[in-house]
Amino acid sequence: MTYCVGMMLDQGLVFMSDTRTNAGLDNISTFRKMHIWEDSGERVITLLSAGNLATTQSVISLLDERSKAPECRSPTVLAAESMFQVAQIIAGTLQEVIQQRTEVGQSSEKSFDATMILGGQIRGGTTRLFLIYPEGNFIEAGADTPFFQIGEIKYGRPILVRAYHPTLDFSAALKLMLVSFDSTLRANLTVGPPFDYHCYEADTFTRGPCGRVESDDPRFLTISEGWSDALKRALEELPSF
Repeated sequence: MTYCVGMMLDQGLVFMSDTRTNAGLDNISTFRKMHIWEDSGERVITLLSAGNLATTQSVISLLDERSKAPECRSPTVLAAESMFQVAQIIAGTLQEVIQQRTEVGQSSEKSFDATMILGGQIRGGTTRLFLIYPEGNFIEAGADTPFFQIGEIKYGRPILVRAYHPTLDFSAALKLMLVSFDSTLRANLTVGPPFDYHCYEADTFTRGPCGRVESDDPRFLTISEGWSDALKRALEELPSF
């Protein structure tokens, strides 16, 4: 399983994804689920993926190959004129890959499904965030829905709903995400570290702070233990029922 979050802030966009893949209790591996395209000074695009690993890797490989092919006449993620066009390109590629797998493979297309979070900015436009479904359609984030989750979303959602605010800076947003991821991995063993993150500052058109948080990262351990202690204290301070 997977857990990924993409979030809109006044400062820009923040992304985080886990790296665990699970094909049974005795077959757990680590794969990157975050991909970044950058044309410095022109565009920065981040893609998070959840679902069938073969499907998501095929989609990213196709997007990469078509972006590098000089004979490709159709728009690519590095040549599209808007983030909306990029969302259309990725949604179409995802649908194409799933259909191909279904035609030559099993009868149930659900086993090949994947869902993606796309965010970024192209010069001349604003920062935008999309949720792309396996059917090839997508929705866009806005003031009423300022963040998207994919994968195992239910355990980490409550903290995001309660504590999110668009004025959060990157440091506070990453802390909030780590609490959300910590709650998820404690409840579901198919989600686990290391966690990849990327912070894109609006109107910079260059990749922002990005990295990987390992399970033994002292910052993550401090946040995890501090959150547990804070919850216990809050429960004790609430009036008895």
